[in-house]
Amino acid sequence: MSKRKKPKMEFRYYKMPSGSPILALLGDKWVQSYGNDTDYLHFHNYLEIGYCYDGRGELVLGEQSLRFKPNQFTIIPKNYPHTTNSNPGTISYWEYLFVDEESLLREYHRGGSLIRVERMRDRINSRAVLKNVSESPAIAGMIRQILEIMREPKEFYIDEAKGVLLALLINIVRGNQIEEQDQEENEVLEGKITIPISRALDYITLHYMEPLKVGDLAAWCHMSETHFRRTFSAYMKMGPLEYINLVRVQTACEYLKKTDVPISDIAYKCGFTTLSTFNRNFKQVMGTAPYEWRKRPENFEQQLLKFQIHSEAGW
Repeated sequence: MSKRKKPKMEFRYYKMPSGSPILALLGDKWVQSYGNDTDYLHFHNYLEIGYCYDGRGELVLGEQSLRFKPNQFTIIPKNYPHTTNSNPGTISYWEYLFVDEESLLREYHRGGSLIRVERMRDRINSRAVLKNVSESPAIAGMIRQILEIMREPKEFYIDEAKGVLLALLINIVRGNQIEEQDQEENEVLEGKITIPISRALDYITLHYMEPLKVGDLAAWCHMSETHFRRTFSAYMKMGPLEYINLVRVQTACEYLKKTDVPISDIAYKCGFTTLSTFNRNFKQVMGTAPYEWRKRPENFEQQLLKFQIHSEAGW
């Protein structure tokens, strides 16, 4: 008896702009037929907030299928499988905010209670929602306000956006307040949908520059190392060490593309203990040496797509 083929799922890794907890995907590029020739779910390494201006179709959130229409918004936790599909032959218009909510909350509560930050973060990421603007006009208004701030950058615009974003996150926290019994039921449901290794993915995102051991990541996810390796490979289509190196190389690409920092310093910043290890891993992923790639950064997106890492041009 042949083994049942596991469904495909794509991890789309986003890199935050330097000094900002917000990545905005705006404009005509996002007027398109969503889900064309795509029959699998994907998930991100950051909280996704979407706003639908036009179009109709299907929004899949884990095991749930919903219909979307204009004047709706989504709040989708990081590491939460989902996809958007326009009605066949039609165009939809969405814009998106990807949010590093943890860094903003830690900045706001600097010197305060980390437990409070974790509680707010967990509440924000406790569920995925699709809502009509009329259901939550305050939240919808803040989403639109942040989109407009990011659309026309002015002096101190990031500070302004962060202020509105903090208010938005607090409103999401309040909106996700549920009774203890409902919370237990919700956790059972979420356990079926959320990526089991999400704690490890979060940890790697924050600590890729440090020495990382697979056994420690497994313990962080409350799994045996054997089970963790098997689960990680099933979801990510690669082993944990390969993924760690991929995140490090992706980060190195950002340094190479945007700075003139020496390659040896970049290797150290990205978690490689020696330059030779960095060069070997970089070439394995990107197909060329770092100094050669630096001369032709136009290959960045094309190369990373080979590893099912979705990267949009222009940011």
